[in-house]
Amino acid sequence: MRILAVGDVVGTSGCIMMRDFLRTIKKEKQIDFCVVNAENASNGKGITRSLAYELLDYGADVLTMGNHTFSKLADMSKLFEENANILRPANYPPGTMGVGYKIFHANGVPIAVANVLGRVYLAQLDCPFRAMDAIIEEIGTQAAVILVDFHAEVTSEKVAMGWYLDGRVSAVWGTHTHVLTADERVLPNGTAYITDIGMTGPRNGILGVKKEIILKRFVQAQHDKFELDENGRTQLNAVVIEVDELNGKAKKIERLTIFE
Repeated sequence: MRILAVGDVVGTSGCIMMRDFLRTIKKEKQIDFCVVNAENASNGKGITRSLAYELLDYGADVLTMGNHTFSKLADMSKLFEENANILRPANYPPGTMGVGYKIFHANGVPIAVANVLGRVYLAQLDCPFRAMDAIIEEIGTQAAVILVDFHAEVTSEKVAMGWYLDGRVSAVWGTHTHVLTADERVLPNGTAYITDIGMTGPRNGILGVKKEIILKRFVQAQHDKFELDENGRTQLNAVVIEVDELNGKAKKIERLTIFE
């Protein structure tokens, strides 16, 4: 079974890249299931209902989120009411709207997808490690293939999650930093891992934002409002993961990048 995980879709240009390339990638790479992080899809913060359904229509099977999950609160509320294929981090407190994992089916194979949020330099939510313990226990024998989007800031927390879940899930990939890392590998007990799968959106800014704004922050300590660099070149970052659908063990993980 071949899984495609697409890095944070950022703004209009990211959505256009998805529209223009996702179906082709899925066909050429013989993808069975596609997970897309969409927490920056609406002008860099959150996602609207209409954009969520557009991304699903382009070929995403499920959308994951992160620290901007509720930036468009009314839209997210509606999506959860409609039971759309969208997840919020599972380690939000009990009673928070939405769900943090779901079991899907592709070609008759059950696939569990979980979304958790890191705590270092981000909101102090429930422990993502313990949240994953509970999810894995709840999934039980319902799905051998388990995929985890760990939306986190620091590399150490992400690497720790990879080792913590090695042999218990099929794949763990990091999102949030918008920089594709080159440390992809299959861990000793069969879990595919990469620290960050990058960003789909503006290429010439800094993490998607106009570079002049970010440079002012570093050089002049001037904190202007973020604006996305929507007029330059664009990119799509992703990984393709090959998984044994019977035992859930990963066989291979490779990076994928498209520049436009």
